[in-house]
Amino acid sequence: MNRFIMLWGVVFFCTVTTSLAQGLMIRNYNVKDGLANATVYAAVQDKDGFIWFATPTGVSKFDGKRFRNYAKKDGLTDNEVVKLAADSKGRVWFFTLNGKPSFYKKSVIHSEENDSSLIFNSRSHYMQYAFEGKGGYIWFLNTNNRIVQYNGKKTIYDKLGASGADLYFLMRNDSIFHPLQESFHLESLTDPNNPQQQIYPTSPYPLEDTNFRARINEYAIVIIRNTLYSYTGKDAIRFFNGEEWGIKDDISHMCIDNDNLWIGTQRALYFLKGYFKGERKVIRLLDNHFITSLLKDRDGNIWITTFGDGVYNIPYKNFYFSYLDNTNGLYSHSIFSISKDKKNSLLLIGQNAGVLNTIDVNKSIRQYTVDTTSGRNSVLSITPYSNDNVLIGTDNGLYKFNSLSRKSSLITSVKMLKDVDVSPGGKIRIAAKNQVVVPDDYSINDLDMLVTSLASINDSTYYVGTNSGLFLCTDRKRQLQPAALDTLQKVSIKDLKWMDGSLWIGTSDQGIYVIQNDKVIKHLSTANDLASDICQQLYYDGVGRLYVATNRGVSVIDIKTQTITRNITSSDGLPSDDIRGVYADKDILYIATSNGLCYFNADHIPVDTVPPVIYLNNLRYGDSTFLASNNFVHLYQRKASFEAEFGTIVFDLPELVEYQYNFSGDTTSGWVTTMSNIIPFPDLQPGSYTLMIRAKKYKSDWSKPASINVNILPRWYQQWWARGILLLAGLLLVLVGLRYIIRRIKQAEKRKTEYNRRIAELEAKALTNQMNPHFIFNSLNSVQHLILEKEEKQALNFLADFATLMRQMLNNSRKSYISLEEEIAFLTRYLELEKIRFAHSFTYHFIMEDALKEYTIYIPPMIIQPIVENAIKHGLAPKNISGYLEIRLEMVDDLLYCSVDDDGIGWDKSNSIKSSRLIKHESTALSVIKERLQIIKSFNGSVGKLEIIDKFKSGFGNKEGTLVEILIPIVKML
Repeated sequence: MNRFIMLWGVVFFCTVTTSLAQGLMIRNYNVKDGLANATVYAAVQDKDGFIWFATPTGVSKFDGKRFRNYAKKDGLTDNEVVKLAADSKGRVWFFTLNGKPSFYKKSVIHSEENDSSLIFNSRSHYMQYAFEGKGGYIWFLNTNNRIVQYNGKKTIYDKLGASGADLYFLMRNDSIFHPLQESFHLESLTDPNNPQQQIYPTSPYPLEDTNFRARINEYAIVIIRNTLYSYTGKDAIRFFNGEEWGIKDDISHMCIDNDNLWIGTQRALYFLKGYFKGERKVIRLLDNHFITSLLKDRDGNIWITTFGDGVYNIPYKNFYFSYLDNTNGLYSHSIFSISKDKKNSLLLIGQNAGVLNTIDVNKSIRQYTVDTTSGRNSVLSITPYSNDNVLIGTDNGLYKFNSLSRKSSLITSVKMLKDVDVSPGGKIRIAAKNQVVVPDDYSINDLDMLVTSLASINDSTYYVGTNSGLFLCTDRKRQLQPAALDTLQKVSIKDLKWMDGSLWIGTSDQGIYVIQNDKVIKHLSTANDLASDICQQLYYDGVGRLYVATNRGVSVIDIKTQTITRNITSSDGLPSDDIRGVYADKDILYIATSNGLCYFNADHIPVDTVPPVIYLNNLRYGDSTFLASNNFVHLYQRKASFEAEFGTIVFDLPELVEYQYNFSGDTTSGWVTTMSNIIPFPDLQPGSYTLMIRAKKYKSDWSKPASINVNILPRWYQQWWARGILLLAGLLLVLVGLRYIIRRIKQAEKRKTEYNRRIAELEAKALTNQMNPHFIFNSLNSVQHLILEKEEKQALNFLADFATLMRQMLNNSRKSYISLEEEIAFLTRYLELEKIRFAHSFTYHFIMEDALKEYTIYIPPMIIQPIVENAIKHGLAPKNISGYLEIRLEMVDDLLYCSVDDDGIGWDKSNSIKSSRLIKHESTALSVIKERLQIIKSFNGSVGKLEIIDKFKSGFGNKEGTLVEILIPIVKML
């Protein structure tokens, strides 16, 4: 944090005589502020506006707020930098003790390590002075009095040096060699190679001569001990002699500031104000400081480097202000009141301890103790009263002070005096704690409120301000009556001023109210740009301006328009924002603060409205730092933060600089305001961005935005084609996964289906096997019958055919499907056996569709046989005559249509004569066939059908018999 100190000097007029000392607010920068070292050898301002400081431990670059230090590790050839020089190309040259040339340009220190043009054998002699020639050539003069040339390609000992050229040669040929420093230290002015040169120990021209002044500014200045010369090849004219000003020490450095001259020595700094106007004023500053260099920057600020005490800075605007406090004539730095006796031109300054300081026209300061009581006895008010007299109000009473005799006398004692008012006719009224006092007349005591201020309307009527609102009082009634304003009944009032029929009210926390004809016609607060709503004093200058003293500066109000015209604060040059009093005397404004008295020309306060220039310091992305560039391109890093560090070159009030940034490149989308000089953007995603940054300083407009194009390149996997590939790969992976899952599901379903199919086949086989015993039983009954009938031969033949049929039946029972030909062959053998068993009581016939002969048809075994068996046994056998059985086979929609048609007794008649056992067997056989067809459907998907028709009842004419139709699922192969 910057330090401010008040320094003052003694004015010399050949012999020292004490008079008013002028203070200057000086800011000090030291190591704690970031300076590389407390010992600073030199200072220079580069082309961009930065101030550079040379120290024993490197160099410091300063923008007004931050120091950036460079040492050997940063590229310097040596840490001991004794001098600096800045050329027109923006280079800052470092003069190090090892003599090796190096310079800074565009954020890079150039030396022989990274720039072959700077390779040079210094032979242990370091550079002292630098000159710039046409074409950008740089000439140095080293401590061996040799000339060294740098032409941008190499650094060499120049041939001019070989011919005897020296510092005098470079100085007198100033049309070729432009010096990069303001002054030169010489032991003598005698140039052996220029005997025609004239030397003038006394100037033949007055200092006020504009041509002579122009010559001093244009040509080199030579310092010889404690004198200054303007040097050309034609003559050398002394324009300053330190002895004449009481300066006996050798001059270490000098600086010309407009009409002022600054002289630095090993013991102090001297400020010769108005020197080139012929004024005889000198101010001694920084006593017991070794001044190593002086610099006036482009804004007019003065920089003073010291040996061991850091850097001092005097802002340019401080030369427009004068300061008084306990360091240069006043009793204390705490000022409570200020006024002036205009008749005697005596300035009166009220302080604590009852002390009154006066300053006369000769600027002599005197001190008087008015209130000698113990405890609090500050001089709170100074009020003009009568010829040569003013009223002095202190904590303990009211006094009269005569400005001629400089004597004071007590008017009345009163505790906790707050305000004093004098009516147009000269009647005195006092506000003190909880009472109103009119000396030698009356007092209103023991009020239940704190009385703070008074304002007379006339000699008999006046307003009273309290912490509980506004009241009106007359000398006749001598009683406080609430003013006819509800608005102000609970307002805490601090000060009152009656002006031209209007009452101006300063409050403790609500700003300013204006009353006219018992109505509030104006309210001014911070919303209207008032410096603060806490008003401490109101002062009217009599010419249309009201000054409001607040805890945050002074506000100036135009009485006619009732508007705030300006605010004056410490940012403008006041020693403090805590304002206790204001007094205006023509063009000079006096402001009493808690940190001293400040006075200045109120109409000539400098205001720097030029917007600052933004500069880029560096860019950071992830863990890497990059040099400043308007175009930043980098490959995307995951979760990496992008940061832009920037700044402005502002030496006056740098802490008030504001920044705004916009990251969209579209200013219409709005600006983000910040006080930080670092803008972070965490986890910046790939894309192109435009970062715009602008700044404003105190009372300036926004600067032109600085623009940075930021391009974060995507990684290969973030490219559109890579994302497309990854998307396709992801989809393929999903599809493969789905296919695998579906395949597993299908396999599981297939296994389940196969399992069910196997179960169905086994069930079908079981049902088939269930039918076989019935056939076997019937066949054996037939053999038994033949044997009983003594037909042994026929029984043997029957058994042989039966055995063959049994083998065929066993073979078929192990199969899920058999061919239609095998089924027909099986049925034929079965029918032949049945014909034998029933004594050839029927005939049969197979009818097969020709289309069936083109394919090999496979059907489930033992489907037709039970139907044929039922037709013979229950349809044909009961007939008394021979019967006929017809088996028809056809293709119907990929199903085998089979009809078993007999001309037997018919279905219904057969059922009526059957025994209960036969009925049970028949129903079991038919239900087995139906169940087999249902099972075949479950694993084959084909739908079978079984239908029994009694022909007599179903419309077949008079035909008897039964027709059984069955649709059998088949497997067809070519």
